[in-house]
Amino acid sequence: MMHRPRGCDILPMVRMSGMGFLRIPHSFPIFVVTCLLSLGDLGGLQPAAASSHFEAISIPGKALDGNPQGDPVQRRVAVFTPKLPRFTSKLLTVYYLPGYFGSSEDFLGANGDLFAAVFQQLADRGIPLRMVVPDCKTRWGGSQYLNSTAQGNYADYVLEEIIPILEKRFGTPITPRDRIIAGHSSGGFGALRLAMMAPERFGAIIALSPDTYFEVTHRPLAEAPEVRSVTAEAFRRYTTFGKDKDLPGHNLVQIMLGLSAAYAPKGPNEPGHFHWLYDEYGNWQEEVWQNWLEEDPVFIARRNPHLFMPFHRIYLDGAEHDEFGAQKGAKLLGGLIKPYSQVEFYESPDGHADHIEERLARGIEWVFGKTMRNIEDR
Repeated sequence: MMHRPRGCDILPMVRMSGMGFLRIPHSFPIFVVTCLLSLGDLGGLQPAAASSHFEAISIPGKALDGNPQGDPVQRRVAVFTPKLPRFTSKLLTVYYLPGYFGSSEDFLGANGDLFAAVFQQLADRGIPLRMVVPDCKTRWGGSQYLNSTAQGNYADYVLEEIIPILEKRFGTPITPRDRIIAGHSSGGFGALRLAMMAPERFGAIIALSPDTYFEVTHRPLAEAPEVRSVTAEAFRRYTTFGKDKDLPGHNLVQIMLGLSAAYAPKGPNEPGHFHWLYDEYGNWQEEVWQNWLEEDPVFIARRNPHLFMPFHRIYLDGAEHDEFGAQKGAKLLGGLIKPYSQVEFYESPDGHADHIEERLARGIEWVFGKTMRNIEDR
């Protein structure tokens, strides 16, 4: 325990424009304090560039150069900056990872307007945040935000390219803890795994219906008839190199191919290739399934619950009627890591993909110690 010298028990204060002074409790996370300081009287600085919509910013994609799937290297991120009253400060940033088949391109259209409106409302309530959405899709639909010799280095793309480029443009945070990483479904998985890989980079993690506890969320999908019925010939056809590769007609098969590329690559000697869950005779391959489990946040936490830092604020959300049972994994993971980090679990109403923008906002409100909104059943 760190000793506080005498006389240091006076709570720090920040002048809020038009509101006098506000005392800041010592228990507030550093990124919350930074946010409050950014709201202070900054001497009439001009507002930062803002819009009611997301803007597109191109990222070179050096981390994706030479990816074995032949997927695009240069991509766009979607960035939303709320309209602020009279100051321009280095806003705290939420890096939001979309679910499978999702990308920044969705947020540059009408879907982004829903999130932009919610983030503007948060700013109006005193939580001004910039929102950044990357494009980490592969030909299969999603990368799970992992490095893999079968698909490319998408973790590096986010951690070592997107974040530094945007912070060079918008300003580096006062502390690395001023970053929040969030996501839904596959993106919730990505948020958890990237925070595990680089815990010093983030102050908070918000995972909505994350892919975790694979025995519940993934195995029933992997054992579905349309997946079991993929023949060795069809698998070879789907995984043949070249732009004219066939894609399976069933979305579930496409998802399973993408997850296999992320979780079960054959290694650097066979770039672009990955293990399938069934052998050529249609028999389940348990050793390949173990490769999947090695990436499962619950499986990882059972072996080492000290995955996150004590300062991390971790918000886990699972829908009450989640079609994939993701709420079970989120709750289980929360119980495993709660003794070592600051954790909140919330069971939101309705299904897996309902109320995503409201659920994200509720997680942000918890991170900042604000009164959390009620999410109504549809």
